[in-house]
Amino acid sequence: MDPDTEVESIFRIGNEEDEEEKKKWMRPPSSYGSMKSESESDVMEEEEEGHEEVVAEAVSSSLPMVLPGSSIKDGTGLQMIRSESPETLYTMTTQQTKPPGAVVIDTRSSDLEDYSENEEEDMDEVLVTHSPEPPEPVEPDDTMQIDENSQPGRLHPEQDLPHIFKCIQAAVTGLTKEELCKFKMWFYQWEPGITLQQVMEGDILDFVDRILEVLGLYRSLLHTISTLESINKKPEAEELRNQCKRALTRFHLKQYLIRKHQVIREGVVRAGRQNLLETVYVEPEISTCGYGGVDPSHEFRPHPPTPLQVPSADTFVSVNNLFRLQKEDGQPVRTVLTTGIPGIGLGVSVAKFCMDWAELRANKDLQFVIKLSFRTFWYLRTKTPLHSEKVSIMEVIEYYHPQCKGMKFLEEEDCKFLIIMDGFDCYQAPLDWENAPVINDNYTQAHPDVLIVNIIRGTVLRGARIWILGRRAAVSQIPSQFIDLVTEIQGFSDAMKDEFLTKRFCDAELAAKIVAHYKRVPTLRLITRQPFVCWMVATVFERCYRYRGYGVHPPRLTPFYVTILIVQINRRLQFYYDMPDNALKWSNDDRNLLTKLGKMAFKMLERNTSVFYEEDVKEHGLNVTEVTVFSGMCTELPGASSDGRRVYCFIHFTFQEFIAALYVFTMFRSESKNVLASGGLHMPKLFTPKDQTKSVAGLVQCALERTLSSPLGHYDMFLRYLCGMLSPDCHDNQLGGCLYRHNAPKVGGLDEARRLLEHAIQTAQENNRDRVENLKECLREMSQEDE
Repeated sequence: MDPDTEVESIFRIGNEEDEEEKKKWMRPPSSYGSMKSESESDVMEEEEEGHEEVVAEAVSSSLPMVLPGSSIKDGTGLQMIRSESPETLYTMTTQQTKPPGAVVIDTRSSDLEDYSENEEEDMDEVLVTHSPEPPEPVEPDDTMQIDENSQPGRLHPEQDLPHIFKCIQAAVTGLTKEELCKFKMWFYQWEPGITLQQVMEGDILDFVDRILEVLGLYRSLLHTISTLESINKKPEAEELRNQCKRALTRFHLKQYLIRKHQVIREGVVRAGRQNLLETVYVEPEISTCGYGGVDPSHEFRPHPPTPLQVPSADTFVSVNNLFRLQKEDGQPVRTVLTTGIPGIGLGVSVAKFCMDWAELRANKDLQFVIKLSFRTFWYLRTKTPLHSEKVSIMEVIEYYHPQCKGMKFLEEEDCKFLIIMDGFDCYQAPLDWENAPVINDNYTQAHPDVLIVNIIRGTVLRGARIWILGRRAAVSQIPSQFIDLVTEIQGFSDAMKDEFLTKRFCDAELAAKIVAHYKRVPTLRLITRQPFVCWMVATVFERCYRYRGYGVHPPRLTPFYVTILIVQINRRLQFYYDMPDNALKWSNDDRNLLTKLGKMAFKMLERNTSVFYEEDVKEHGLNVTEVTVFSGMCTELPGASSDGRRVYCFIHFTFQEFIAALYVFTMFRSESKNVLASGGLHMPKLFTPKDQTKSVAGLVQCALERTLSSPLGHYDMFLRYLCGMLSPDCHDNQLGGCLYRHNAPKVGGLDEARRLLEHAIQTAQENNRDRVENLKECLREMSQEDE
């Protein structure tokens, strides 16, 4: 009988007294529903044609019933016995459910204890269950199907279980008895996850059933192919490989994505301290309304100098639902652009999407997910590993994914797949969106610049969904007509921050301490909206709580900002200048970048503005791309100013205040300049030495004058960061070797600066409690010593 023929008859349980004794018996259905053994007789098929229903006699004893006249295939000589076959029951792999009212009879060896010797001699007969097979399900459209995670979609038929089952069964059925025995022995020796009893007992259908249940779909397929090759059945192996090409390609892509994203890389990789993505991941808020991703919240200022909007909760979407959204005309989106400020979690969101797809938790209807980052295209453009300046998109895919060679079905209309192109800012060459030649074929060679433009246009890889990720100042060059949907990662809510910090630690008491400790500083609670900063809080506090007595005082804020700055500059050297991890040494150009960026931030602070433009960047001798993309400290706001200029800002207003304070401190330490000095400063008699403005006390006095003479919030955080940098732990330990050489002398005269702050606290107006509290925080930032 044709192995692809569906089992059409259904067994049902009837009343034992009223049912007639059945004339013919059928072989029990496979637990995969739609498959039938080839060894079933043609007579049985003819007898089924005259019946609308075939009803089995009710079972009155625990003895299984034996079919008379079982047919045996000459090629294998195996009896169709369903002994020791757990797959006839409900299994997690087969997902075979028992309809209401059905009775399932276990036909394993435990049922045979009461058999007589004569009955044991008839074990070559087929055992029958009374478990009715459910009717063939009606499969609705892709958009109508919902899985266990509320994710619509289903696997392509050639990647699903029934197809793989039939292909393996057909490949093994053609073996002779000797070849089948050899095949099973090789299979058993190569696969420790399956026992000899599981391999040898039962017929071919049992064997395929078991290996799929024990080993899973892909391992069973791979082992079958390799075993066929080992027993010199290479034509059969090649035929099986071709029949399951789509499934094998998906498997290789899945394994690649799992290897790449299963372990999350956070900071400097430490041996034995790797975290699995699944154990620490908390999904950030992703909005379909992008306002720039900059949080307007501030510890003192109720509103930033430039009004910033935040999206509402009803615009948030899950990362796995990005390609479930629709355009205004009701068509599904093809090209999705996701952006966000540095450290907001773009890379981790990609990793989560890939892992969920690879492990069949979401987007199962995507046949393939192929990751082609812009960093790979930049490598092709600059290194030309393919020995040609022009390449086709299929050559690019096959170069980075060799197992995808010959993927002809990417051109088929029913092939639904996704191309992930992250790190747009890593591609540092300008793209000609208007004049780039049009390519209509996946095998046409072109320059990488042209390939990228045509992929986003949709003329290359026509059937692909495209997911582009990058920093806003970089991706804003893409014409809007090529983008169906723009999304923006907003970061963590307050509840997500606590969840993230709690999930990371097995020690619940330590996690509770860390959560309570970071909330003691309002600004720290604000900036942990960025997952990158939240990770830093977890890492720093985990180390600090190892010291006895830590946690009595609130944490200092300035060291966190210094660490964020160092990490972002190091990432800039790694991502954009290909500097290896063990050679991250700051050059004079890097120091000059921070000095000029700090000067610009300080001028903005003086003008009481939080945005800047391209001419502001050039005025300070800086490159716009270097500042707005590579630095990791700035971002572009969507839209343009009233005069059509592109608008930029720092990733948070407190980062602008910090960079401004860093500039003032650097000029003081490196060049002995007090850029805050101006005429008319009133200095206490205690601090009137010669050149007092060049002393630490003079620097603090100038900062105090500006702070106390300005509205609350204008210079308060600036003063706090400046005082924090005066701490030896900050300027000597943290910044030493980066901005300053290791053997540079420490800043002296801190005692006078402390007395000045204490004096300011005593003379501050009592009715301005916030200002007094900030002065106390400034004193603590300067003098508190943490382990």
